[in-house]
Amino acid sequence: MKKMTIQKIAPFAALVAVALAALFIPSLPNYTDTAGAYSAADITWILVATALVFLMTPGLAFFYGGMVHRKNVISTMIKSVVATGVVSILWVTVVYSLCFGESIGGFIGNPSTHLFFKGINSGAPWSLAPSIPITLFALFQLMFAIITPGLVVGAVAERIKFTSYIVFIALFSLLVYAPIAHWTWHPEGFLFKMGALDFAGGTVVHISAGCAALAGALVLKRRQAHVDQKEIPPANIPYVLIGTGLLWFGWFGFNAGSALGANTLAVSAFATTNTAAAAAGLSWMFFDVLRGKKPSVLGFCIGAVVGLVAITPGAGFVAIPQSIFIGVISAIISNIAVYYKSKSKLDDTLDVFPCHGIGGIVGMLLTGIFATKTVNSAGADGLFYGNPTFFFTQLKALGIVVAYSFVVSYGIFKFINFILPLRVSSEEELLGLDATQHNEKYVQGTLLVEENGYLKESMLAD
Repeated sequence: MKKMTIQKIAPFAALVAVALAALFIPSLPNYTDTAGAYSAADITWILVATALVFLMTPGLAFFYGGMVHRKNVISTMIKSVVATGVVSILWVTVVYSLCFGESIGGFIGNPSTHLFFKGINSGAPWSLAPSIPITLFALFQLMFAIITPGLVVGAVAERIKFTSYIVFIALFSLLVYAPIAHWTWHPEGFLFKMGALDFAGGTVVHISAGCAALAGALVLKRRQAHVDQKEIPPANIPYVLIGTGLLWFGWFGFNAGSALGANTLAVSAFATTNTAAAAAGLSWMFFDVLRGKKPSVLGFCIGAVVGLVAITPGAGFVAIPQSIFIGVISAIISNIAVYYKSKSKLDDTLDVFPCHGIGGIVGMLLTGIFATKTVNSAGADGLFYGNPTFFFTQLKALGIVVAYSFVVSYGIFKFINFILPLRVSSEEELLGLDATQHNEKYVQGTLLVEENGYLKESMLAD
């Protein structure tokens, strides 16, 4: 038996401690809707939307997994998917309370308000979602919290240790995601009260993840292949196409579900989401052709995802025609950002910052320009409709979130590197993380190969 170390014992011990603590949380009866506020249609739609957003995480795993070297496919995919486990337990334990518990000065929720989901199943509906149970609201929000640290994987792929990344997921959820979600989506959050609008996660999800990705790439430094300027072929482009399809499909729940009801606003958000993604996919591909490249599967897929990112903050605030412009311009800006990044020494493996970070930033600013109360009376009119004040509110909120998420994420990566090795060894990087971190391979098993007229069993190559 291999020697036990604190690094091996700690994760299991922490999970067992949480499981034992959960035994002492009292069970309370479900909340009774005596006022008849619940809507069966709203509950049904948000249940479906919650499942759709969950599907985005395995979709992201395929999207990222298809673009890395074949020796790192599994390690890249599991780093996104494992967030479903880590964040789900943290969410029930304390993170939901940090996001949506009783506000402490508009900066963070009181961790004791809903510790271990205390008062959730027995509580009244969330104030901004009165027609669905608060448990359903909490589960819907959980799916956003799951995918956010999964997005960061693409920037640090092919060189970060699996155990270290699990620690990052936990610390990022507690110290970055929870505060920003509270500021933005809690009625007492200071960005909410400032008047900043983020319909479905432009700041909370994409800008926070994009800035964390930039921080991670800087701390982990460059892969040897990047230093040697070796071109790394994508392992499986059909995986990227499958991932894009799952992300696009799930994004309807992400954005349209954020209306928190089966209503006309959800339909409008659904339409702007699809339109922006379509426009951005074409924009990226056609812009590549304009620059002398051939139209590519990767180009359309990446562009479509950038469009989905960019429309997220304004999906329920902008009109459908303007979403075409948002998709086209966001894809062009991110495409240019990817080009200049490729000429630099920044090793953001799968261009997370240029696509999610820059895409989210562009989306927030364009929401400040094209938002209109004719789409959502609870929103605001943007610069395009004669309200520069709202645009500058978006700009100010954007600056706060970018600075906070980058600085704190940079500190998290540095702290992890201090207590654990953050990066794999050069030998492990050369062999690939699938084998060295997980003892698994993207392609495993044997083939029957004909040799001199005889069939011979041969191991598949790495």
